[in-house]
This record gives sequence, structure tokens and C-alpha cells, in this order.
Amino acid sequence: MKWQGRRESRNIEDRRGRSKARAAGGIGGVGLIAVLVVGYFLGIDVTPLLQDQGGGQVVASGPMTAEDEAAGKFVSVTLADTEDVWAQVFKEQLNRQYTPATLVLFKGATSSPCGGASGASGPFYCPGDKKAYLDTDFFVTLERELGAKGDFAAAYVVAHEIAHHVQNELGFLAAANAVRAQVSQAKSNAISVQIELQADCFAGIWARAAQEKFASIDRADLEEAVNAARRIGDDTLQRNAGKRPNPHSFTHGTSEQRSRWFVTGYQSGALGSCDTFSSNEL
Repeated sequence: MKWQGRRESRNIEDRRGRSKARAAGGIGGVGLIAVLVVGYFLGIDVTPLLQDQGGGQVVASGPMTAEDEAAGKFVSVTLADTEDVWAQVFKEQLNRQYTPATLVLFKGATSSPCGGASGASGPFYCPGDKKAYLDTDFFVTLERELGAKGDFAAAYVVAHEIAHHVQNELGFLAAANAVRAQVSQAKSNAISVQIELQADCFAGIWARAAQEKFASIDRADLEEAVNAARRIGDDTLQRNAGKRPNPHSFTHGTSEQRSRWFVTGYQSGALGSCDTFSSNEL
């Protein structure tokens, strides 16, 4: 992926390198590290333990490294690409204006209106403040632990989270989440899969437009993104954790589904091709 020297987004909120802060009664530095380690190795989302109990913002960050700086620039360029692409797609396909999301970079842990953000929670989008949250150390996990190598695999992660913002702008996310709050856990999980697969499809639309608009990606880059989608399918993650895949517990879709919907978006380039909510077969 050709990204060096290109436009960077202004919609980056970089919380890395800030001084550590916590509310009285919160988890101290050593305790926080222990919680994160336990959560990472046991596969437990420990973000509830990172919530600030006193109303302040939870921030846990170490010193910035050269790798951190490079990762920040890479994310900023990728975010800029999503802004240009979705502005064009919204105008051409919907005749409306796209409002970009803000992307929060953090290191260790931070807080959001949707709860705590940490290496244990992974990247996510919060509709409450229309921000995506990303610890760039996740890229290391993506490559070393999940086997998704390459810079475009990392770009796919950014594009997927911004795709949730696109869903939010289009009203899909709020409507789906409203239904999820009223149905059983199994049905809620099924709707979550529809949400995530649509985001994968939207990421494919972004990849196609980025290739046409910036000539910044090639076939090898696309293979990296498809591989990343496969590596983070629910069935693959559960097998890698030594568990038997349980479809009723899936919240993001299988490896085959995630990669197929990404390719669907890439091949069509059309928002209408990503209607996972009406599809007879996910």
C-alpha cells in the first residue's frame, strides 16, 4: 500500500503519550497492566474494570516510540482516504454530504461513552460520540497473533471501523441496535452479524474506490485484506482458542462470510449490494 507522503486526516484525536490519570479508587498502573495481561491471555473483555468510577477519563499510556509515530501517520493517511472515498460515494450514490468520523488513537487504555477502550476490547466504533477507537498495538496482534500480515490488512481494520460510522450516518446502526435491545440474546447476536458483515462489505467498497482514486493498492494488498477478514471470523477465532465453533454465539460472522462480503463490496462498489439485513443468505 502506497501511503507515505500522502494527505493526513485532521480528524485524529491522539491520546497517546498523555500523562496517566485515574479517579480515586480506580486501578493503579501496576494493577492496570495486570488486568490487561489477564484479559489478553484469557480472552476476557476487561473493559468494565477500566471504567472510570469518578467521572474522569481513564488514560493509560506509555512513552511514544518511532513505531507509534509511524503507525499514527499510517492511520491518519488511511482515515483521509476513507473521508475522500465516502464523500464521493455519498455524493454520487445518495446525493448527500458525508460527515467524517473522528478516530481516537490511544495506547493502553482510555474511555468512551460506550465504555472503556483497551487492548482487550480491540478496535471499535462508538455511536455515542461518532468516534472510532484504536490502539495501534492491535496491528502487532493482528500480524503476530492472528496471522494477518501487511499494511493493507491494518488498513482494512480502519476501513471496517469507519464503515460502522457510515452505517450510523445512514441510520442502519441505530435501527439495528434498537431491535437488538428488544430481542433474545441469540437474535441479538444474529443482528450483530448482519451489522458486521455489512461493515465488511462497505470496507470492500472503500477498497475499490481507493484503488481507482489513489492507485495506492494492488492485488497483493487486496489479498492481505481478504486474509485479514478470514483470520478474524468467529469460527476461526473460536477454533484458535481451542473451542468448538458455536454459531449461536457468533457476533461478527464466519471467516467465509467476512471475506465474501468484503469481496462483494469490492466487486460492486455499490451501497445497495451490501444489504445484509435483507439478504436470504449471509
